[in-house]
Amino acid sequence: MDLVNYHKQVLEPYLIQEFITWKIELGVFYYRYPNRNKGVVSSIVQKEMLQVIGDGKATLEELILDYDRAKLQWETLKKRYKNDLQKVIEKDECKTLVLIGNHSRGTKFLDANHLINPKLTQVFEDISQRIPGFHFGRFDIKTNSVEDLYNGKLKIMELNGAGSEPAHIYDPKHSIFYAYKVILFHWKTLFNISMQNHKQGIPFLSFTEGWSEYKSIRKQQKI
Repeated sequence: MDLVNYHKQVLEPYLIQEFITWKIELGVFYYRYPNRNKGVVSSIVQKEMLQVIGDGKATLEELILDYDRAKLQWETLKKRYKNDLQKVIEKDECKTLVLIGNHSRGTKFLDANHLINPKLTQVFEDISQRIPGFHFGRFDIKTNSVEDLYNGKLKIMELNGAGSEPAHIYDPKHSIFYAYKVILFHWKTLFNISMQNHKQGIPFLSFTEGWSEYKSIRKQQKI
């Protein structure tokens, strides 16, 4: 019934996806030049969902308000957990407050580039080569362990193309100058891939097409 009501109210197209409860969420950036057989995994971000750790004394409300990142979400969290705010969280109990891996929901983005190795690159090589025309983008995935990741046991929640970012740059330990360097490298890579594709007969996006896409994105942001 909730889905029926939602369908009646929402006027925009939407997707129904599986709710994935696997433990680890990652964003894996991959690119491959059209004139090469092998690609590169250039970035991995691991998402740490908004959570608090109990001490056996503080209530959920106190833990939220004592954590800067959670405090920013207070208006939403106090409604979602209105029946649990005065409960004391057991010592060392980790309570995840938000399941959506997004900055705007309090998720912390961590640099996980140490996970990049030939085995992982091959996993995403195999996946990417099965997507016609795909040369640049970020896979948002979930897996249950690093071992599963290296063995290709993962679920893809979303694939972002030319507009995507190497999201490991948002790790708090990185400077703004580091972020600029990484972004500029990926923009240059995207430009070079585009030029190679164009030489192979793929036309550039026209101004009219680009403007239409821009207006569509702006419309989505206002919803």
